[in-house]
Amino acid sequence: MFTKAKKLKPALRAVVAGTVFVVLAGCATVYRNHGYVPTDDELAEIVVGVDTRDSVAETLGSPSATGALKDTAYYYVASRMRYFGATEPKEVSREVVQITFDDKGVVTNVRQLSLEDGQIVRLNQRVTSSSVKDKTFLRQLLGNLGRFNPNAVLE
Repeated sequence: MFTKAKKLKPALRAVVAGTVFVVLAGCATVYRNHGYVPTDDELAEIVVGVDTRDSVAETLGSPSATGALKDTAYYYVASRMRYFGATEPKEVSREVVQITFDDKGVVTNVRQLSLEDGQIVRLNQRVTSSSVKDKTFLRQLLGNLGRFNPNAVLE
């Protein structure tokens, strides 16, 4: 009987060690890069007051986003995200290059922003509001009972 226990101990140790190794490997930090920002050398090629939308797109490539309303700016955005185990991903760094244009499409300014600048750059103005906010499933289900219109079904 004692010989079986002696044989199970190394196997149990191997299973525990393997489990610990798998858990620790699953908690490794992973970094992912998203987007593209031109280098300083590429940005030096852009001349304020001379270059146009087309020449900027030709020199730097197409932007990540454009101005929301009047296409008055190009935005090049790059971010670095940190993923650690089962926790929520965290944005570690963000770089934004904003190139603004006048009404004729000529470059008026080139700005570089980062996450440390603390400025929010809205790239998308479209927001869909939801009437379902703060309502439970049961409240939504029972809220429709009084709104039944038989004429709508018959027509």
